[in-house]
Amino acid sequence: MRSFVFLLLVSLLPSAALAQNVPTGFDLSNHGVRIEPDKRVMAVLATLEAARTTDAAGNSVPVINTPLSQQGAQFRELLRSDLAALNDDLRQKISSFVIGHKRRNPDKTDAELISAFVSMAYALSPAPELADPVVTNDLPGSLLDVLDFAPLVRDFYRRSSFAGNLPEYIRSYNSAADAKIRNSAREMVSELLNYLHTRPQLIVIERITTETQRTRKTTLKNVELRERERKFNIVPELLSPAGNINFINVKDDYYVVLSPDIDLVQSDVRRAFLQFVVDPIVLSNAKDIATIRDGVKKILDERRAANPSISPDVYLTISRSLVAAIDAKQLEHVKVRIATDQARAKIAQMGGSDPTKAVAAELELFKNQAADETYLRLSEDHEKGAVLAFYFAEQLKGVEESGVDIAAAMREMILSFDPAKEAGRYDRYADARKRALEAREDRRKSIAAGTAAPAENPVTNKLLEIQKVVEAKEYSKAEADLKQLLKDNPSEPRVYYNLGRVASLTAVDIAEPEQQAAKLLEAKVAYENVIRVSQSQPVDPALRSLAYVALAKIYEFFDNKAYAMGLYDAAIKLDDVAGGAFKEAIAAKQRLLKEQ
Repeated sequence: MRSFVFLLLVSLLPSAALAQNVPTGFDLSNHGVRIEPDKRVMAVLATLEAARTTDAAGNSVPVINTPLSQQGAQFRELLRSDLAALNDDLRQKISSFVIGHKRRNPDKTDAELISAFVSMAYALSPAPELADPVVTNDLPGSLLDVLDFAPLVRDFYRRSSFAGNLPEYIRSYNSAADAKIRNSAREMVSELLNYLHTRPQLIVIERITTETQRTRKTTLKNVELRERERKFNIVPELLSPAGNINFINVKDDYYVVLSPDIDLVQSDVRRAFLQFVVDPIVLSNAKDIATIRDGVKKILDERRAANPSISPDVYLTISRSLVAAIDAKQLEHVKVRIATDQARAKIAQMGGSDPTKAVAAELELFKNQAADETYLRLSEDHEKGAVLAFYFAEQLKGVEESGVDIAAAMREMILSFDPAKEAGRYDRYADARKRALEAREDRRKSIAAGTAAPAENPVTNKLLEIQKVVEAKEYSKAEADLKQLLKDNPSEPRVYYNLGRVASLTAVDIAEPEQQAAKLLEAKVAYENVIRVSQSQPVDPALRSLAYVALAKIYEFFDNKAYAMGLYDAAIKLDDVAGGAFKEAIAAKQRLLKEQ
């Protein structure tokens, strides 16, 4: 009973994204995915934290001061405390380097500056050596600019308390990853691989030719087969700027370095993982790609005339185009499938032809809007150089309908390519782009209409204070503070929502079933009040979305799945608003439909 309630309550939190549609026993490691901090990145970013300068008032301040996640900010305070006794001479050398680097890059933010240092970390050997790369002539210029920082990192690792505290730091990093990243990673990987009906290629067979001098005139050639392992590494980094993602590809290893506040299902990590899946598929079809190379190059050159920064590499273009197409079409596919299931359920409960026609018309409108959004996303990628994104999106319909493994279908996709048919493809979707842009703007305005500026809203400031009390697990005090805030603001939906959250969290620690159920009923009333208020005044669509899903979970707990389905429907109709629970509603709806 208690374990079920715990899972329920976690899913009520706005930051949670439980993978309820992930198959039982789904193991990320079987798909080449590893989630663990990297000591090299930790050491490099910790060294950056040691850099200090003086402000206009003469106070000592950090040279790098990026916004961090909540866990990251707490870790930064711990690290700075641990580094208080750092050798002054070493700190000065670190500070001088970082200050000089910032001056040479005045147009970059601290978050942008850090990206080059993260890449540099992967050019070093594993800790504790952290040795420089043997070959540097093929490294990008941005990385070479910071490679001289490596000796300072090694000195920092040896002379500071960092290495001694590393086991404790790693525990903090893993704890942060457990809170969000692991569950959302399982959901992301499962969703994408199910759509592609494939598994990532984890072993690469390399043919190595060696020569042996047998006699002065005779040389024997030997061909050896060597296996290389491919890995997709998700690297939680507490000192990475909040919401920031760095993607680094080092031969067969793909690294995504990110702050622990990111929900992978709704982030660009999707594309990084798709690149990991797609790259060997494209490479294995290199001979067939060579037959269409000239046709692709002509289309690519036309695009490069408008944007010379686009890579001229045909193979890279094909890979990026396929990734862009999969990313856009998979999301559309999920939306349409859920909407279709809903329409069928409605029609089954209705009588007469007129209501059935209305449901079918509503479904058709939804499909058209989803397609418009897909065409807009494909257009945006086309402008960045993914000139075959439209073509592959069209080809993916066959994969969706047949269930064929994308790896097996790739050859036919390539051989079916006709460059003449791609002429004018971008311009063909001008109207769809216009409609999708208008829809995006409407959603933006809707969100803005229901959101007050935090700096000018005393309720927001008080809620932020109460959130700290919640994080300290002082639920009784948080509840009392919220009820007091509600007296002064009886129509504030955010207060009701937070009362629901606190009541739900309180129920976790209640062992007696009846008392536990009573507390969940308190949460139910609070969430219902969010919906009630929204009927008479503008309310942030994201908050409404979260409230619908939270309320649905409670109805599920009390085994009223029919009503829960209706609430999930309401959240889905609000669409994928920023900060909402659209994907959670879709996942829960899928699960309930399977259980029927």
